Amino acid sequence: MPTRHQLFDAYELPDRTEPRVRMNFVSSADGAVTLGGQSGALGGDTDRMLMQVLRAMADVVVVGAGTVRAEGYGGLQVDAGHVEWRRAHGLADQPALAVVSGGLHLEPDDSVFAEAAGRPLIVTTDAAADARGDLFAAVAEVLPCGAASVDLVAALDAFARRGWNQVLCEGGPHLFGALLDAGLVDEVCLTVAPRFVSGDAGRIAQGAAESDRRFALAGVMTDEDGFVFLRYVVV
Repeated sequence: MPTRHQLFDAYELPDRTEPRVRMNFVSSADGAVTLGGQSGALGGDTDRMLMQVLRAMADVVVVGAGTVRAEGYGGLQVDAGHVEWRRAHGLADQPALAVVSGGLHLEPDDSVFAEAAGRPLIVTTDAAADARGDLFAAVAEVLPCGAASVDLVAALDAFARRGWNQVLCEGGPHLFGALLDAGLVDEVCLTVAPRFVSGDAGRIAQGAAESDRRFALAGVMTDEDGFVFLRYVVV
């Protein structure tokens, strides 16, 4: 089984000053993105360790509101060993957390806010911010980006102004699809679980137009449980 240090080496960032959007997903061998409605059910020990490593490398972790609800996101925190790594690299103890919610269909007492290590950012539309933004004043910062839909380019620009160059997105599939459509994805970290799920589960990217988006394979790892860890970078 890969060690934490091996994962850091395998997923090392080429340049922290260069803005980068990195996706992290798990799927079954037959392409299912969830099992029983949750992606976490597909993962294993190495996959969970990799998630911590990727979060440790990130300036901000971005997740869509649908995934927050489906996966029951609580307060996002890296553990003590990864805090040590972040301090050694001049980073804050914890990555920032940004939740993308076009309609602001969240509640201030959701665990993603109540258990947060720091004050999360909510990226939403101008209309939703006007309608519901004040409800979150005590638990999060609301960032309006776009009139009718979330402007992801504007959101990434806002991140960059805060010094958040390394963006890790943990989904969901529709947010991944929107980032693909906008040409904003630089890297995809995909864990393939040794499971065949069938059923009606979707793919890791949904809602994007069909297109031949070319990525190069930048790394392959396996573990003793049969998981395959693929790293793709945009060509």
